[in-house]
Amino acid sequence: MWVLAVILIVALMIPVAAILVDSPLGRSVARRMEGRDGGTVPPELRDVQRKVEILETEVEDLNRTILGMREELQFMQRLLEDPRRKKPTS
Repeated sequence: MWVLAVILIVALMIPVAAILVDSPLGRSVARRMEGRDGGTVPPELRDVQRKVEILETEVEDLNRTILGMREELQFMQRLLEDPRRKKPTS
């Protein structure tokens, strides 16, 4: 019984971990871990890196928004198609 419970927990944690790693929070943690390897970064370069990260996040958000809008448009187009035209049912 315990083996089944462990397998179930592991199976449920895999998608959760994938979502967290792909989230902006996961990327932020990864960037911080990359920056720990040493070396002093000039303040100007650090500022530029921060701005680039902000812009990348904004672009990703815009891409997700555009994808959602595209799906909504396709849905609306299907709704507005000629209702007299019958679609074959399978």
